[in-house]
Amino acid sequence: MTTGGEALVRALAAQGADTVFGIPGTHNLGAYSALERVGLRHVLVRHEQGAGYAADGYARSTGRPGVVLTTTGPAILNAVSSAAQAYSDSVPVFFVSPGMPSNHPGFGNGLLHEIRDQTASMAAVVHRAVRVSQVSEITAAVAQLWGEMIDGRPRPVYLEIPLDLFDVTAEIDDYPRAVTAQHVAADDAIERAAAAITAAQSPIVVVGGGAGSASEQVTALAERIGAPVLTTTNGKGAVADDHPLLVGAGVQHACVRALVESSDLLVAIGTELAPADWWYGQPTISSMVRLDIDPAGIHANRAADVAVLGDIADSAPRLAQRLPARDTATTIDEIRATITAEARATGATWGPLVDALVAATPRETVIAADNAMAVYYGTLSNWPLHRARSFLFPTGAGTLGFGLPAGIGAKVADPDAPVIVIQGDGGTMFTVAELATAAELRLPLPIIVVDNGGYGEIRNEMADRDEPVHAVDLGHPDFVALARSVGCHGVGAQEPDDVAAAVVEALKADRPTVIHVREGARA
Repeated sequence: MTTGGEALVRALAAQGADTVFGIPGTHNLGAYSALERVGLRHVLVRHEQGAGYAADGYARSTGRPGVVLTTTGPAILNAVSSAAQAYSDSVPVFFVSPGMPSNHPGFGNGLLHEIRDQTASMAAVVHRAVRVSQVSEITAAVAQLWGEMIDGRPRPVYLEIPLDLFDVTAEIDDYPRAVTAQHVAADDAIERAAAAITAAQSPIVVVGGGAGSASEQVTALAERIGAPVLTTTNGKGAVADDHPLLVGAGVQHACVRALVESSDLLVAIGTELAPADWWYGQPTISSMVRLDIDPAGIHANRAADVAVLGDIADSAPRLAQRLPARDTATTIDEIRATITAEARATGATWGPLVDALVAATPRETVIAADNAMAVYYGTLSNWPLHRARSFLFPTGAGTLGFGLPAGIGAKVADPDAPVIVIQGDGGTMFTVAELATAAELRLPLPIIVVDNGGYGEIRNEMADRDEPVHAVDLGHPDFVALARSVGCHGVGAQEPDDVAAAVVEALKADRPTVIHVREGARA
């Protein structure tokens, strides 16, 4: 006989979960009582939004699903924005919480944490939201939802368990494992793709976040195609930034759009060609071969002329085998130089800082970044990364407050990895409470706060519209004192070399280090 809370924890462990991010509450103690007994590590965050972003960072950096456990009502609603971010960027995060009891009246009665329709609230932002009605359903529901979360295009899911079931017992006979389908592309699709690539005179390859688990296979395919390679924001690192064929990370530059439009074939691998990536508008594409695992994504934003639907790790080598050797494009260096020049110009404000950090940090560095100007203008296209899943950035939903908790999740997942957080002053304040989490965990985590005194991007947009600039200035909080007050180290640094030196020390420190950098207000 097993309680619902223990059944939940054992079911998660059966799927391979080893870490849970969350906060205990009155209604989920039946699960918390089982965590240590079953052997799952718990990371106590300071806010449920931070739990969601930390689980997201754990999942992005490892490819393994993250798990979030909250209590009822406002607790799980605090995690909604992180669930939406995980959905938009195709990150597998398993959210679970108690809900109102099985016999709760339909019109409500004012029970603690009561909200009108908790399951529907989560269903609006995740791939699937399910509420069980009895203890005996829990183990199968976990396996089924886990399978949906990782099968094909990964997406977050949500399980709700009536709060009374956490302490109700039932006989649990087994803990089934998630089952996923084989996603193998049809041979004729591979043949058509090979024919189109062979016939192309000036192909271009764009690699997205969907290639993160197939980095080696995608790189080998790109080498066989012998064409210039670009990566999207979430694809950064899937083909190493110093690979001879890689001409740019990030497709947000005007010259990248022009390059794609001048090509006679785009080979799009694991990308939905999202407007959030293409700042200057989606390019006009003459012809396109797409490799993707998602039946919807393979035609998103622009229908594929040749659609290779299946697991990219399987499709890419099969396609490469059918391609004749092609001489590497002679214009690779020229194309790279053009994109690099535009990236350097766009990120000029942060160029010296980025250069100093690149020179001082390990090749295997993981960057957990917030939606900050110093990142999407400065870091994205100018900091070379060399492995997949090493650039953690909230692209699709574009949330603020992601960087710090995501960095915590990545560092918890791999304590030996050099993880660096980069964020702005505005975004830092969204989840600043998680400094206490990082301090309690004693993580050697550098947290670079690039402070322009407010919401710099919005400030600039207001000015560009010739409208009054207001409601965007935040002043300059004493981030150094704030860091020290919650148990972190805190240092102020202004010169790029001083910031880099502080990061080097922070990577081997006995706790997190907040590095406060002030910059000018206009990019």
